[in-house]
Amino acid sequence: MFKTLLEQIGDYKKDAILTPVFVVLEVIMEVVIPIMMAAIIDYGLADQSIGRVVMIGLAMIGAAMLALWFGVESGRTASSASSGFAMNLRQAMYEKIQTFSFSNIDKFSTAGLVTRMTTDVMNVQQAFQMSIRICVRAPIMLVSAMVMTFLIHPRFALIFLIVIICLAAVLALISSKANPTLRKVFHEYDELNAKVQENVNGMRVVKSYNFSESQ
Repeated sequence: MFKTLLEQIGDYKKDAILTPVFVVLEVIMEVVIPIMMAAIIDYGLADQSIGRVVMIGLAMIGAAMLALWFGVESGRTASSASSGFAMNLRQAMYEKIQTFSFSNIDKFSTAGLVTRMTTDVMNVQQAFQMSIRICVRAPIMLVSAMVMTFLIHPRFALIFLIVIICLAAVLALISSKANPTLRKVFHEYDELNAKVQENVNGMRVVKSYNFSESQ
């Protein structure tokens, strides 16, 4: 399944590859900034060296500007890659549906096929965008921050580690409870699309028999 989905990236492979690269560089710049701040306090203010403070401060500004630029570029390439991926996926699905027989259409239902090509494709697009940006950023930021915290103050790092484990457990619990609800929502989408299709196709009948309130 994943192989079939990845084939739909098509001409947007460049943006899909550049996005994680920009994200990694953005994270590096964001992790470097607190280290520079600590350096200002340890080597600049402690030694009362204005020159060092200015030099490190300018370096911090440069790192912040680079982090901003990398963040903007990662957002741009992620949007481009995910939009192109969704376009290709929707086109491939449409071409596949055109080959369906009447029995296939009855099996999946028109409302279900509409949901697959609209809501489901949008969800896959968002998941793809998150996978090449947020899912790359989060673990790198976590590991980098933990390493830097252990180097600076191991005791505080242990506190962060305990908090992260607790948060992970809570997120896992929420995810397990949310999955059944999401499945129910997807089923409701199909029913909603079916009802809308029936109302649009039978608009004159609904109006003639004064069923507007119930339909």
